[in-house]
Amino acid sequence: MRPSDEGNAAPQSAPEAQNNTAQSNTERLRRWRLLLGRPAGAALGFGPGAGQGSGGGLSKDDQAMDAALGALYDAGQGRDDRGQRSAGLNASAPRVARWLGDIRSYFPSTVVQVMQRDAVDRLNLKELLLEPELLGSVEPDVHLVGTLLSLNKIMPETTKATARRVVAAVVAEVERRIANHTRAAVSGALNRAARTRRPKPRDIDWNRTIAANLSRYLPEHRTVVPERLVGYGRRQQVVARDVVLAIDQSGSMASSVVYASVFGAVLASIRALKTSLVVFDTAVVDLTEKLHDPVDVLFGTQLGGGTDINKAIAYSQTLITRPRDSIFVLISDLLEGGVREQMLQRMAALHDAGVQVVALLALSDDGAPVFDHDNAAALAGLGIPAFACTPDAFPDLLAIAIGGGDVAAWANRKDLIAR
Repeated sequence: MRPSDEGNAAPQSAPEAQNNTAQSNTERLRRWRLLLGRPAGAALGFGPGAGQGSGGGLSKDDQAMDAALGALYDAGQGRDDRGQRSAGLNASAPRVARWLGDIRSYFPSTVVQVMQRDAVDRLNLKELLLEPELLGSVEPDVHLVGTLLSLNKIMPETTKATARRVVAAVVAEVERRIANHTRAAVSGALNRAARTRRPKPRDIDWNRTIAANLSRYLPEHRTVVPERLVGYGRRQQVVARDVVLAIDQSGSMASSVVYASVFGAVLASIRALKTSLVVFDTAVVDLTEKLHDPVDVLFGTQLGGGTDINKAIAYSQTLITRPRDSIFVLISDLLEGGVREQMLQRMAALHDAGVQVVALLALSDDGAPVFDHDNAAALAGLGIPAFACTPDAFPDLLAIAIGGGDVAAWANRKDLIAR
């Protein structure tokens, strides 16, 4: 019923209203039954003898959906309402493949991705993902890419081609999502940051021009007569800023590694930027030469292991030759396994030299990350903001940093600063 028709709707009779209420209650109980599983069936009126054949009051489609959910979420969790062991996927590739097909039939892709991720975590299916036939049937997403990257070193050659196709599909989707916004935000910030004293009329920065000529104010004419103009330059053919991305590749940072790698590739395509990308655990690997292909970048990472942030910053310092024209983005949960005092000293040295330094606790859509609060607070005390950032907000963050703006104030307005 459209809102505009609400006043003209015919009133319902009492039996009709009761019938609609009963249907609404039944649907609500059905949803709770599917959510809570078979053990809750009797309490909700869906136990044995509730109709629908042997389905306990559920339709055939609901029974199939319930079986798919039960295979994942009831596995290993005791016995069902009949005292029998509940279903599971076990370590059978054909059975898992059928299950993956079932859930894609019953649920939207966003729900499928969550269920796949839960299956990997709850049922230890990592080994089965090494089989090309099974891998080809999954729904690609950022978390699956993280799992595949963690298995990269033990992945058989027969699986690697399929894994690259899965990773490439996710990379293409992420790039489609962020590329245009990133290029527009960064290019605009570079143009605004390039100042000239002889601008063309369309490039005059009137706010800065008026501020620079306030001494030329003529009260009788109530105007400012500018002695000099300040304008935006156009320097796309010149490397205007150096950007260094240092990415923590510990297992908890998997989504951030995926997004940061794609961002690195997009930034590398902007001629006015010199982009470097390094990944680290207890060792540091420079992947800058692979930035033309973010899939190669991702397969150059090795998720898991320890973390030596200090060593990564030390290497990054060697890449920064123009401090006041450089942006250093450390993407890490700050759980330092190296020398904490030296890590903080190096970050302070970069900041004091004029580098725009940002510590991202996560670059993902995963919500609030786990991070070292003491190190985040120590960086904040040095004037270095530490916060998590979504991929959609990252281009605007870069634009603020390139323009020399107050990144901490921007993050505070967005309510991103770590607490």
